[in-house]
Amino acid sequence: MRWAVAETGDGGARLCPLDEGGRAAGPVVEEASLAEAVRVRPEVERWVWRSTAGIYKRLLDAGVRVDRCYDVEAAESLLIGHEQGQSGQARSLAAAWARLRGLPVPQDAPARAADTEPTLFESGPVPLPNGIDEFTALLEVYAGQVARTAAAEYPARMRMLLAGESAGLLVATEMSRAGIPWRADLHRELLDSMLGERISSESEPRRLAELADEVSRAFGTGIRVRPDLPQDIIRAFARAGILLSSTRKWELQEIDHPAVAPLLAYKSLYRLYTAHGWSWIDQWVRDGRFRPEYLPGGTVTGRWTTNGGGALQIPKIVRRAIRADPGWRLVVADADQMEPRVLAAISRDPGLMEVAGRGEDLYADLAARAFGGDRAQAKIAMLGAIYGQTSGDALTHMAELRRRYPAAVAFVDDAATAGEQGRLVRTWFGRTCPPAADFDQTDGDPGGSPGFGSTPRARARGRFTRNFVVQGSAADWTLLVLAGLRQALHTAGLRAELVFFQHDEVIVHCPEEEAETVAAAIATAADTAGRLAFGPTPVRFPFTTAIVECYADAK
Repeated sequence: MRWAVAETGDGGARLCPLDEGGRAAGPVVEEASLAEAVRVRPEVERWVWRSTAGIYKRLLDAGVRVDRCYDVEAAESLLIGHEQGQSGQARSLAAAWARLRGLPVPQDAPARAADTEPTLFESGPVPLPNGIDEFTALLEVYAGQVARTAAAEYPARMRMLLAGESAGLLVATEMSRAGIPWRADLHRELLDSMLGERISSESEPRRLAELADEVSRAFGTGIRVRPDLPQDIIRAFARAGILLSSTRKWELQEIDHPAVAPLLAYKSLYRLYTAHGWSWIDQWVRDGRFRPEYLPGGTVTGRWTTNGGGALQIPKIVRRAIRADPGWRLVVADADQMEPRVLAAISRDPGLMEVAGRGEDLYADLAARAFGGDRAQAKIAMLGAIYGQTSGDALTHMAELRRRYPAAVAFVDDAATAGEQGRLVRTWFGRTCPPAADFDQTDGDPGGSPGFGSTPRARARGRFTRNFVVQGSAADWTLLVLAGLRQALHTAGLRAELVFFQHDEVIVHCPEEEAETVAAAIATAADTAGRLAFGPTPVRFPFTTAIVECYADAK
């Protein structure tokens, strides 16, 4: 049974049961407390609401957990993309209602800056027109979305995608609340040992200042060179008769000059200082936890991002600070060769499915069958097929891959051709790539440059769509893994909590005695997600799992 629920603005709620078409199937009830309205209805299988980000946080604050939800705004984003290829269109309830009525569509509220924390003054939802309350709009929009989903190219898959995206939003809200266990004292000790003492918040730490002096002395000009300013470095090398196009590491390593070694050391430590230094600790770590704000579907391929804090780019050296609580452990699980396995499942290539169903190392198994036992060559070929590498060893090995696994290579080739021709490309579940007009060749991602049609841009979009069908399908599959794992931990009555996720890795924080059970639950969730997503195939989706006290020990 599904129920729709909307907040009334005074802590209360309006709610009612729904029929299969998404319409009200009973009287609308008004309750004085949103939390109590949900708490006293454990029989509800799925709650339909405007947006998970706000409403579920308030439910968690009141001690109320829900099993499943349907996020109308997340669904609107996916459906409008599937139907019209409209990347980045307004997705608010107000926008969805206006679109349904053929009225001017209001813009979404501006996103909060990426490196700021939530505040008491976050912008509220986009207002509906006068006379239209949120609950009425919610019912109309949801019923419309049910009908639109039924009209999708593959309705069952689209329903699964919408459910998965909503489940991901529940997971993200719970992970932000739980936080990643973080030892700020160990982090500060690490910074002190690598950067030297922190003289003041306005000046660089001692070790950076020393390296900056070494860089300046190496040029012998008597002029102070700022290592943190690329143009300063380029000009200094030019005065020494060395022309650089950038200050990238690979280009600097080609130079024989005494400034290179201290400059590279400075750049490495400067990244640590600016991205995960003392200021970062002060801003993001509270009560022994780092609590980033996760954004499911933050990229067009469906991969997650975070709103500040850099949770998905934690350097290996900083991972020493991620420690389980006393008596607890971190269960760190990495999906093995996730995207090649997904390619096998969605292409239905018999040979590749067989390889993806054998053993845990797909590349080694592939090498034994097609590349004379050379795992490196097999990996280059497979990644070349997925990412569109068309030169050097990748091109040489692609011919062998195409001969052995023609359906798999044809699948990504067809996606690339569609992209080059400006057509829309969809994942297995129905997530849709941005239209050609929104594609920017400079980085291979949606941008906004007009006038698609030139050969370089067409080829760039083809490379993007080649990868999109695989990477996006993999991202959609991981949503089902997370949903299954979350439910399994709760059903088993474990104290374990999901605390971290990126596209192929998940971390669960749990009491030591639960660790083996959690590891088994991850494996089961992956297998179940594979069957639900792709049907009966021989493809396996194994995880490499480590049970550790410190995150750094898992790698």
